[in-house]
Amino acid sequence: MLPLKPTVTALICTLNEEQNLPYTLPKIPGWVDEVLLVDGHSTDNTVEVASRLRAGVRVVYQQGKGKGDALKCGVEHARGDIIVTMDADGATDPDEMSKFVAPLLQGYDFAKGSRLSHGRPPNMPWHRWFGNKVLAMTSNILYGTRYTDICSGYNAFWKSAFRRLGPTYDGFEMEQEMLVKAKKAGLKVVEVSHYHGRRLGSVSKVSDIRQGLLNSIVILRERFRG
Repeated sequence: MLPLKPTVTALICTLNEEQNLPYTLPKIPGWVDEVLLVDGHSTDNTVEVASRLRAGVRVVYQQGKGKGDALKCGVEHARGDIIVTMDADGATDPDEMSKFVAPLLQGYDFAKGSRLSHGRPPNMPWHRWFGNKVLAMTSNILYGTRYTDICSGYNAFWKSAFRRLGPTYDGFEMEQEMLVKAKKAGLKVVEVSHYHGRRLGSVSKVSDIRQGLLNSIVILRERFRG
């Protein structure tokens, strides 16, 4: 049974994001009950900047490494019934958060973001766009889905639904693991189109080729795992 008035946690994973947080934290809607920052032991002023920008922000430090590990850590510490995850690099818009929460209140278990439903975002290089399309197509063929994007970090889900999935990967590939396990578990998933801009400060911590291979391996492995 769903809570009568569910609470919402905005979950943001950070690693040296002091330059980007000013474009993210102040825009998180006031109706969000909790802003939870999971920090991967940043060596810059990420935590100090976050505390200055958003009164009441909670900060926890992940014990392991990787985006997936940080997400799992955040979910365990989150107080909200609904968790909205978004990147800290300023490429996504916190004002769109309601678009992700609304489907959950209407009965969905998972609202997954898509940067690609309207074509290639102007700020996304062609090679990255093509790689993302290949991954989505591969996953759709293997799992019978019709997603346009399986690599967006903008997602929302019920905390109880996440726990049903039991994700195990610690890197960025855990986001693909969530989607394929959600399909296998029969969860109700809806795709939500959202704005995707360029990373505003510092450099990406992801190697496109290496991460693409890891994502592919996870998709294939999970398809044939019981």
